[in-house]
Amino acid sequence: MQRLRNYRAALWLVLASATGAAQSLSDPVWKTKAPAQWTEEDARQILARSPWARTIAGGLAGRKSEDQLREGGQMGQPTGVGYEGLDPKGSGPKVDLNIFTGAGGNDRSLRSRNRGIQLRVVWESALPVRLAELKTHTIEPPTLDADGYRIAVYGIPGPEFNQDPKKLGDPLREYAFLKRENKKDVRPLRVEVFQRADGLAVVYLFPLSAELSKKDGKVEFDASIGRIHANHIFDLTDMEFLGKLEL
Repeated sequence: MQRLRNYRAALWLVLASATGAAQSLSDPVWKTKAPAQWTEEDARQILARSPWARTIAGGLAGRKSEDQLREGGQMGQPTGVGYEGLDPKGSGPKVDLNIFTGAGGNDRSLRSRNRGIQLRVVWESALPVRLAELKTHTIEPPTLDADGYRIAVYGIPGPEFNQDPKKLGDPLREYAFLKRENKKDVRPLRVEVFQRADGLAVVYLFPLSAELSKKDGKVEFDASIGRIHANHIFDLTDMEFLGKLEL
């Protein structure tokens, strides 16, 4: 009987150890490894899919017709970040030569339709993101030194804009917010736009006076960039690194 009890106790110990090992293997790298032990693949994981970074399906509004623009008091298509370089060549309206339907018919060109666009949203000021960028030799957007919560949206199409990053970003300030339940929305102090090999990066600097904390639970980032709409909910309860909230 004693040998049976000892056997059962040993079996429970083995099962508990196996369960603990399985949990450890399933835990994300930022919880199981010290930053000095991260591989480049570990760092890429943090920059691609973690509580601080995620690829999202953004929205791309269709281009307005000239009639719609005139109704809104505008003359000609808007220009600038989020307007130029979004539509592939040949996506304009096609002339329908059918004598019964007339030119154009009821068809809408690709550029006039609402469609999706892939974007990457990253909480740039968080320590694990900065360490991962260092590990992967990723050049982070060269924002001016300033205290605040920095969130970047990557993957914005567009031509090369030879203008000051702040000047490019100023028109976007009033269309971006951090939203929390039962609290006032927070607007960015500054927005800057940077040219990268893979497109434009738009970086938002939100004030530390917002005093984000785990008590807020979730924070919704919402931004319109011309015809592009980016929205992502960050779960602050998951954004802990080395024992503290990292934003």
